[in-house]
Amino acid sequence: MDYTAYIGRCLLFFFLAVFLDAAGLILFFVGVFAPLSFWDFFVFSGPLVIFLSLVFWIFWYLGNLEVPMEELLPK
Repeated sequence: MDYTAYIGRCLLFFFLAVFLDAAGLILFFVGVFAPLSFWDFFVFSGPLVIFLSLVFWIFWYLGNLEVPMEELLPK
């Protein structure tokens, strides 16, 4: 099965972005639901990790753009 038809060419950036999204979500929910004395560290670091995953989502998107050859040639 060819995964590039579904995910695209930049698999590393895709999996890094998904991993950071999942890690940020887990950190956030640990901070919200766990009875910890330092819950604020998890509540603030979770969304920060999710925000940093946007860098990898942008790299993944830019790596999957396709430009026709006619637009690359000078006129």
